[in-house]
Amino acid sequence: MSFEIQGQLHKKFDTEQVKDTFKKREFILEIESGAYSQLIKFQLVQDKCSAIEDYNEGDTIKVFFDLRGRAWTGRDGRTSYFTNLQAWKVETVGANQPTTQPVQDAPPATNDFPSAADAPPAFNDDLPF
Repeated sequence: MSFEIQGQLHKKFDTEQVKDTFKKREFILEIESGAYSQLIKFQLVQDKCSAIEDYNEGDTIKVFFDLRGRAWTGRDGRTSYFTNLQAWKVETVGANQPTTQPVQDAPPATNDFPSAADAPPAFNDDLPF
């Protein structure tokens, strides 16, 4: 499942090398929600760890992420369930966002909609149906 959300970069952490073949980087996004802000933790993995590198705490960003969940059974036999927000793309929001420019060479607008005068003449073929 893929989602997107925007907010202010509250905190970013260093990349962690968890195993020889796995690395992750976490960051916190602050979302305005009513009277209280929400601090949401996201995770970047593998080659996506650098996606947050060019952003500073306080920047307003848009985060594209997947919702991930898994089960883990401990040595004691108890199963725990985890949910993770795995980010895969980060964009700038606001002043640095590209704006749409009008096409300069577009022809002037005309009213080409047909009028009643453009209708074909009525045809009477005297057929009973």
